[in-house]
Amino acid sequence: MMIPTKAILKLLCILAICTALSSCAARKEHSLFNAPSDVVTDTIKQVYVVNDQGISDAYYKIKVNDQLAIRNLQNKEFGATPSANSSTNGNQTVSGSINNALSYLVDVDGKVNLPAIGKVDVVGLSRREAAIKIQELYAKQLLRDPIIELSVVNLKVTLLGEFGKQGNFLLERENTTLIDIIGEAGGINKTADPKTLKIIRGDRSHPEIIYVNLNDINSLASKKLVLQNNDIIVLQQTKSSALSEKLTSVNNIVQPFLVVVNLAVLIFTLTR
Repeated sequence: MMIPTKAILKLLCILAICTALSSCAARKEHSLFNAPSDVVTDTIKQVYVVNDQGISDAYYKIKVNDQLAIRNLQNKEFGATPSANSSTNGNQTVSGSINNALSYLVDVDGKVNLPAIGKVDVVGLSRREAAIKIQELYAKQLLRDPIIELSVVNLKVTLLGEFGKQGNFLLERENTTLIDIIGEAGGINKTADPKTLKIIRGDRSHPEIIYVNLNDINSLASKKLVLQNNDIIVLQQTKSSALSEKLTSVNNIVQPFLVVVNLAVLIFTLTR
């Protein structure tokens, strides 16, 4: 008795056709935070915005619970932290942060409690405005010609999907763009679909969704690509990559079955 290769090939063809027809569903299974508007990625030219909330302020305004890293560039020892360990000193929270500077919590009253000069009202100020205000206070009360450097160390975005690196990335500079962060993450993977990038921004219950076609250089001109605190940036894989993964998964299931069937047929043939 011959091994029924035609039947096996027919079965494989049926499985291949079914898997090919479900390539979109396969990619959707692997993607995060799917939205009904994601269908635009098949036709998007440059940048498309859902639930547009307008252009945010060009410069971040300090808020309650922000962590401000502060140091005087004229005196590197001023504001420097001896270790990366966190500690609490009275009403001010101090922890190791970027640039090897101490960070101070903006309290619920909108003020930050700083050494020697005490509480300073900083809520609503940009980073530059807060730095100038603190610099002037130190110049009047303590330091000679200080140059204050101030960073908000808790500002971040989250990259998920087909990037060189995933995870949280700090927004250390004003006007950090999408391309800046993608570069910091090591670019995008070979399996990434450049038309499927989306930024989820703002209120999580009713977010603004920004779709970006990375294939079109004109996308770079959009002001929507200036990143905001807590943005979630998601990039899907291509349909062919998702299909390939699904085929591999199906093959891992079907292959042992075929081995068992062929072994059974061989035993049947030898025992006839």
